[in-house]
Amino acid sequence: MSDTRHRTAPTPAPEQTQSPDVVFLGTGTSVGVPALGCDCAVCTSDDPRNNRTRCAIVVRLPEGNLLIDTPPDLRTQLLREKISLIHSVLFTHEHVDHLYGLDDLRLFPFRLGHAVPLYCEQHVEERIRKVYDYAFTNRAPTHPGSTPQLSFEQITHDPFEVLGVEVTPIPMQHGPYFNVLGFRIGNFAYCTDTNHIPPESIERLQGVDTFVVDALRFKTHPTHYNVEEALEVIKRVQPRTAYLTHICHDLDHGIVEAELPENVFLAYDGLRLPLSP
Repeated sequence: MSDTRHRTAPTPAPEQTQSPDVVFLGTGTSVGVPALGCDCAVCTSDDPRNNRTRCAIVVRLPEGNLLIDTPPDLRTQLLREKISLIHSVLFTHEHVDHLYGLDDLRLFPFRLGHAVPLYCEQHVEERIRKVYDYAFTNRAPTHPGSTPQLSFEQITHDPFEVLGVEVTPIPMQHGPYFNVLGFRIGNFAYCTDTNHIPPESIERLQGVDTFVVDALRFKTHPTHYNVEEALEVIKRVQPRTAYLTHICHDLDHGIVEAELPENVFLAYDGLRLPLSP
C-alpha cells in the first residue's frame, strides 16, 4: 500500500448538537491498540486515529443517549467525549470486551431516578447476572450506589422501541460458537464482531445510508471479517457510506484508508456521524 493520499471522512464538528448523531467511543479489537508490549509502527504511531479503545458507540437521540455495549474502557471513553449520562444500553453480545465496563453505569441511576435499562437477548442477560451477581442479591446495600442498579428488557430478533426510536436487530454469526446482534436505527446500521451476516439479515440492511461493519485486519480470522470480506459485504448492502470498526494494530489508519473505496472509511475513536431518520 504505497499510496498515502489524504482522505477526510465526512463528519460534523465534535461539539454537542441537538441533532441526533452517533459517537464512536471505541473502534479497537479486544486487546485495544496500542497492544500491551507491542512496539510495531501502529502501536507506536503518533496518529491519534491509531489509538483504539474497545468497541462501543453512543447514539444521541432527542429522548436520551443510547449506548451500545459496555467495554472495559467505558469510563475513560465517556469522559473523553463529555457524555455525562446514559439513558439505556443495547448489547450486541456478551464477550468481555463488550461487557466488562458495566459497573461504570453505577452513577447514572442517581440522575435517571430509576435503574438503567439493559436491552439484550436472554443468554446475554444470563451472563450479566452471573458476572455481576453482586448487583442482583437480596442483601441490603451498605450505601446508595454501592452496586449498579440495572433492569432488563429482553429482546428477540423482532424490532423494538427504545428512547423513541425503532431498533431492528440484525442477527449475525461471530465464529462457530456465538450468535450476536447488529442493530439498525433509521438509516444507520452497526454490525461489529461478525464473520457472517446471513442473507435474511442482509435484507434487513437494505437501504441503509451509513453502514458500520467489522474488519479486524487483512489476514483471515475465524471470528471476524477481514478487510476484503468486509468490502464484499459492503458491496452487497450498498450503503452511501461505510465505516470499518473493531480494528487491530495491523491497520495503519492513514495508509489503509487511502486505499479503500471512495465511500469506505476506517472508523476511529471520537468519530461523530449524523444520524439520518
